Amino acid sequence: MASLPFRQARPQPLRRVSTDPHNELNPHMDHFIGIDVGTGSARACIIDHTGDIKGLATENIGLWQPEQGYYEQSTTDIWRCICIVVQRALNQHSIDPATVRGIGFDATCSLAVFAEDTDDPVSVTAPAFDNDRNVVLWLDHRPVEETKKINATGHNLLRYVGGKMSIEMEIPKVLWLKNNMPPELFDRCKFYDLADALTHMATGTETRSYCSTVCKQGYVPVGVDGSVKGWQEDFLTEIGLADLTEDNFRRVGGVDGVNGKYLSAGELAGTLSDKAARELGLSPGIAIGSGVIDAYAGWVGTVGAKVVLGEGEISADYDKGHIHQAFSRLAAVAGTSTCHIAMSPRPVFVDGVWGPYKDVIIPDYWMAEGGQSATGELLKHVLETHPAFQETLSMSESLNTNIYDYLNQHLHEMAGRAGAPSLSWLGRHFFFYGDLFGNRSPIADPDMTGAVIGLSSDKSMDGLALYYYATMEFIALQTRQIIATMNAAGHQISSIFMSGSQCQNAVLMSLMATACGVPVVIPRYVHAAVAHGAAMLGAKAATTDKHGESEKLWSIMSRMSKPGRSVKPGKDAGERRLLDVKYRVFLEQCHTQQAYRREVDEATADWKAA
Repeated sequence: MASLPFRQARPQPLRRVSTDPHNELNPHMDHFIGIDVGTGSARACIIDHTGDIKGLATENIGLWQPEQGYYEQSTTDIWRCICIVVQRALNQHSIDPATVRGIGFDATCSLAVFAEDTDDPVSVTAPAFDNDRNVVLWLDHRPVEETKKINATGHNLLRYVGGKMSIEMEIPKVLWLKNNMPPELFDRCKFYDLADALTHMATGTETRSYCSTVCKQGYVPVGVDGSVKGWQEDFLTEIGLADLTEDNFRRVGGVDGVNGKYLSAGELAGTLSDKAARELGLSPGIAIGSGVIDAYAGWVGTVGAKVVLGEGEISADYDKGHIHQAFSRLAAVAGTSTCHIAMSPRPVFVDGVWGPYKDVIIPDYWMAEGGQSATGELLKHVLETHPAFQETLSMSESLNTNIYDYLNQHLHEMAGRAGAPSLSWLGRHFFFYGDLFGNRSPIADPDMTGAVIGLSSDKSMDGLALYYYATMEFIALQTRQIIATMNAAGHQISSIFMSGSQCQNAVLMSLMATACGVPVVIPRYVHAAVAHGAAMLGAKAATTDKHGESEKLWSIMSRMSKPGRSVKPGKDAGERRLLDVKYRVFLEQCHTQQAYRREVDEATADWKAA
């Protein structure tokens, strides 16, 4: 059993009189640290007992691309960056390390590999496997054939990942390593989701999170659909990973209550080890909460906020702070890609949407995860490949603004010159379909690509601005498609709670609200909502008493979440009619692309080189 911090559960903070006479009127308060490891950076967020952010620091982490489609990282490098940001956040904001009571981790859903015998990182870089890059990033698309093999099984567990296991998930990556590593090296490996790996590095325990294993590794909680051990022995054997079933699945975390322990978000995973404490500049014994995938930390950090929404946008049957309000709130975590997270009281199966996942955040509730493979990355690609990019970038830099804000202003100027009733009028005859990186939801088709109707020879800044607007419109319309698909299957989504860098784009947020017909809630901490959610996991762990009981996560979310602002759908009837038409065209572009591909494949099926 994990050692306990032996602190009684209580909503009120511990107060101690400061020994520094300058601080006698400001007694020390409890603090909690959230550590967010994204694709490109590690961030530490320090909050107090009210949920206010008191310290924040960021450090870029290494990312290696040994060949096209391969993306790797190193837990050694990531941990080094985590230590830097924790110490920087404490020092820059004069926070006493002795006041830190809990820590929570979130990270991308990436595969981390360690040696069982030494606990050292095991390289994932073929063919030599001789460096410390032991993380296969979520974005890595090397296991193409392995993913096809897994999905060809038609195994029942695939029901819980939208019908198909994504190439972004971790079992295909483990299978790739089995197929490419020297057998004697693979036999030494143990496997973690990155968030669980960081918890392991902090505590020394082998505790696993339901969030990581259920959402990304094919684990089905005991009792769900007849699951006996969580891991599905017949599935692993059929795909060629029978060796992972040995000794009750020891190398992937074991069997809960037998040789393993699995926890929901924020439950006490252990306490900070002496070694980790020295490296972080903290005291040993701090409570460590069970971690989550970064998108789910965005859900924790946003949907608990008490906000003013209209009739039909909240449940009239429950208090505004009741957990049932969460069922109508879609958390959209928008950065490089966008993840869409929703909770329900019962399992809701949606084709092309991952889940339903039981117990991953709050025990006995179910989560569903939709997503767009590239949104921030798509915007970046569209801008950087246009002939007017360098000119536009230079103009934005000369005005000391970013290119997105500059283009938003340029769009308003274009609308003014044209006498347009709205920005959407500018793009009324331009139809852009942007699945340049494949489709994650709701059609789950990695072969999807882009398409344009209305392409012209315009190489000017106006042409770039129009293309940029059409890309934002695509992101908004695909969000509408995902919400419509989820609601048709049984969800009750009536608002979007945003987090991530795209929150700062006022044009995109307004377009999202109007296209989807629901309010979009922007968090108070636009730059740190995900890390803020991770800190709440640490706060939950810190309330654990000697009996293992802790404050409920929703209670902490309700208490610590900060209200943001709401962007309402536009009231212009003409714009709504236009976007309704554009949505119908968007759907046609989506489905006809698949139909055209099938027709061509059928016509060329027997065509061979001479």
